Amino acid sequence: MAIIINLDVVMAKRKVGLTELAGEIDITLANLSILKNNKAKAVRLTTLDSICKALDCQPGDILQYVPDVEEEKES
Repeated sequence: MAIIINLDVVMAKRKVGLTELAGEIDITLANLSILKNNKAKAVRLTTLDSICKALDCQPGDILQYVPDVEEEKES
């Protein structure tokens, strides 16, 4: 997938743990772990909003577009 979730990087910079963030934004540890480990297929805007508020960051700090190698070959 061409969208990379850098939640783990932002959390490390803010020194916020998984359990702490999950409690603050009211999301299960399992779902937050999926986001943190870049395994999510989708993210709700309300969840992204809550994460950005809790970590005092912008969506662009968490989400990054990186073209797939296959897409570059097709162009």
